[in-house]
Amino acid sequence: MIENKIIFTGPVGVGKTTAIAALSDDPPVQTDASASDMTQVRKGYTTVAMDYGVIRLDENHKVHLYGTPGQERFDFMWGILSKGSMGLILLLDNTRANPFKDLQFFLTSFSDLIHDAPIVIGITKMDLSSQPGIESYQQYLAQHGLNVPVFEVDARSEDDVKQLVTAMLYSIDPGLRG
Repeated sequence: MIENKIIFTGPVGVGKTTAIAALSDDPPVQTDASASDMTQVRKGYTTVAMDYGVIRLDENHKVHLYGTPGQERFDFMWGILSKGSMGLILLLDNTRANPFKDLQFFLTSFSDLIHDAPIVIGITKMDLSSQPGIESYQQYLAQHGLNVPVFEVDARSEDDVKQLVTAMLYSIDPGLRG
């Protein structure tokens, strides 16, 4: 059995738990707890350790999906979950006050993983806030020397989340066929 791992990260309320649930072949494992800090403004429950799901590609290939907690106070889990990952999916919430600050924060926080594995970025909630647009994210990344795929996604949509995973797989092996 060949097993791989993909990490989903991003700020609180961006849709990590929802994205993993949309894609997982099994009901996901979630470690949600009642929000007890400023997170309450965004949502009632928050991930405190990780989310976990799995995709079975065939009888010999399995991809484990791990979602990190979004709160910085749980950042000790980020390094633990990232070990051995084939790539990172960074979700950003376009309704947050400064999504570019979030982008820079997570690029810095996961720089070791990004150095060794591909990253794909999904922008959520663009239906609620269309600015900044995808082109603005691409320009920001290019100014920082990064050529990273960026997509508008609805974390509830299995097809949108599959698009992120597929882009990551193509980053690893451009010869893959869809």
